[in-house]
Amino acid sequence: MAEAPRVVVITGAGTGIGRAVAQSLAASGFACVLAGRRAAALEETAALLGSGAKSLCVPTDVGDVAAVRALFDTAVDRFGRVDLLFNNAGAGAPPVAVDELDVATWDNVVRVNLSGAFYCAREAFRVMRQQNPRGGRIINNGSISAHTPRPFSAPYTATKHAMTGLTKSLALDGRGFGIACGQIDIGNAATPMTERMTEGVPQADGSTRVEPRMDVAHVGAAVAHMAALPLDANVLFMTVMATNMPFVGRG
Repeated sequence: MAEAPRVVVITGAGTGIGRAVAQSLAASGFACVLAGRRAAALEETAALLGSGAKSLCVPTDVGDVAAVRALFDTAVDRFGRVDLLFNNAGAGAPPVAVDELDVATWDNVVRVNLSGAFYCAREAFRVMRQQNPRGGRIINNGSISAHTPRPFSAPYTATKHAMTGLTKSLALDGRGFGIACGQIDIGNAATPMTERMTEGVPQADGSTRVEPRMDVAHVGAAVAHMAALPLDANVLFMTVMATNMPFVGRG
């Protein structure tokens, strides 16, 4: 009898990093539960996983507590368990001065990037503590912005710094339940979100410069490496970035 595949829930799976990670994990044998706001984009990701891959598309707003609960219940109903959460969904804000940023925009970034990540981790803990065999892994998508801000990025930077604290807390609190938690901080993966970097983006010194990007497939490979470890080993933090991007020495 064939061994049941490990099961991953991927948020923000419809495009970019989420899609690349889904492809990499599917190739590694995971059954992929694909979550995101747009059903059509999720179906496009599922089609890229290959005919032999097991997948399930669950349109989800991670900022909605009930929707996140339904996402994990649906994953368990379909596949029996959850072995991995890739906490990837995120939102940004226009690059404007702090006093020009409206509160609704701030609230939305916090709702998606921080509260949404917590809601998903909370449900992952619930499932992973109760399943047999017990345990699992959570990988949070941090960012270079979890370390160093770009100009006019207060909402995004604040939530990504908070993600680092969430990762550490989850890693600590998960020890007694066989739940490992790590964070991947990604710099300039080539996705639609970073397309603007090919035309130049603002720098800390007031200039505008083109920034190098890297193939997003390298992010998928990095997450697959983290996911492949046994639960008694953990990559707590990993940074994967375009080698020549302005991060080391930024500003």
